Amino acid sequence: MNILETICQSKRIEIERQKEAIPLSDMKDLSDYQFRKKISFRQALLESPSGIIAEFKRKSPSKGWIHPEADVTHIVRSYKSAGVAAISCLTDEPFFGGSIADFRKAREIVNIPLLRKDFILDEYQLYQSKAIGADVVLLIAACLTKEAIARFTTLAHDLDMEVLIEIHEESELSSIPPDADVVGINNRNLKTFITDIQYSLDLVNRIPDNYIKISESGISSPETVNQLRQAGFLGFLMGENFMKTEEPGEALREFIKEMQ
Repeated sequence: MNILETICQSKRIEIERQKEAIPLSDMKDLSDYQFRKKISFRQALLESPSGIIAEFKRKSPSKGWIHPEADVTHIVRSYKSAGVAAISCLTDEPFFGGSIADFRKAREIVNIPLLRKDFILDEYQLYQSKAIGADVVLLIAACLTKEAIARFTTLAHDLDMEVLIEIHEESELSSIPPDADVVGINNRNLKTFITDIQYSLDLVNRIPDNYIKISESGISSPETVNQLRQAGFLGFLMGENFMKTEEPGEALREFIKEMQ
């Protein structure tokens, strides 16, 4: 199996264990945030001067541990202070060192859009995302059928969350539903974890302009952000570039200054 298949296999086992602990019927009624109105991720990108979506993650399958002792409270607070458009928080533990607890802490601290970054394979995770206060969820085309993406998008909207549809290659363009809120192009091949921003540059014009477009992964310089912005992107999801430093929030602040 490639890396993505390994992750998805592990995730399916994890979901079944979560369902045993808290059945779907209970999860639907469990939410502390059941009646909370989302903060629009889409609108934040339209209004943000930087367009940066800063990510909190401790490790990755390709790099191993990046910042193992990272404190989500401190980093998320500093990201917000630095002027991000939104924050992405990993909730996958085995491969990215994240957790539901991390996301809950982040939600308590910031009132800007929070993206739940995980491998969504089951509607259970959408109710779970609502329960922990997510504003937007990630749906990865490489993990899901076109029909599942359409169904999950509808459910997310019914739960008052937005969706970020992630694609990586031309064959996945047809998976983007008409009511997608934001479309992201992942510069990282999830099967090999090789990164190249050329993926974004090659695909951006194949996505209709009525979609908000973001570029994800492999972005490490203000010059690259400016190049991607000129190509038509409004958002730039970045994690490792900041998380590998001792103070990710300060690294982000300096990065945004250099963009100006």
